[in-house]
Amino acid sequence: MSIALRRLKLILLSVLIVIVALPSETFAQKETQEFTARNSVYLEIGGSSGIYAVNYSKIFHQKGKLKLNASAGFSMLPNEKIDSKTIWLPAIPLEVSALYGKSNHHLEMGFGFTSYLDKTTAIDSETFELSDEVVFGAVIPVRIGYRYQKPEGGFFFRVGYTPLFNVPVRAGKSWSFNPYHAGVSFGKSF
Repeated sequence: MSIALRRLKLILLSVLIVIVALPSETFAQKETQEFTARNSVYLEIGGSSGIYAVNYSKIFHQKGKLKLNASAGFSMLPNEKIDSKTIWLPAIPLEVSALYGKSNHHLEMGFGFTSYLDKTTAIDSETFELSDEVVFGAVIPVRIGYRYQKPEGGFFFRVGYTPLFNVPVRAGKSWSFNPYHAGVSFGKSF
């Protein structure tokens, strides 16, 4: 088992222990409210996409204090080529998260998969010429954070710690971990 996979299991186990250990009095609200505004549109800076993304999310299940949420987004990331021309390459963050809270305030935990295109420099083995190539890349973001969302809709805000696991999708690459990553989101739920 790789070191990155062991770290991922340790992080997920730690998050599960924190959730189970939270006393029910942690949240000050008295009654659990049913969410009528299950959809959200928001801008995330940092987070699952790396730099920014415009996202749509939907609460697809709720029972008591627990809500399950899925989101998908889109971003165009700048990338400079050798000849100093900036090219824009897409990224698509997908995420599933659990929200725990009674009313407006929630603990949010989840994970996702972000696919993106990146540029790399290739060397022709016969002519030793350099050329730019666009290649596929992917990361697995893990999220733990705070989410403010009213059950009836309106202003939406969240902030979270989102470490990234780089997926080795190309030959010669290996798993790596970026623990220094976070994100903040602003938008509207409806």
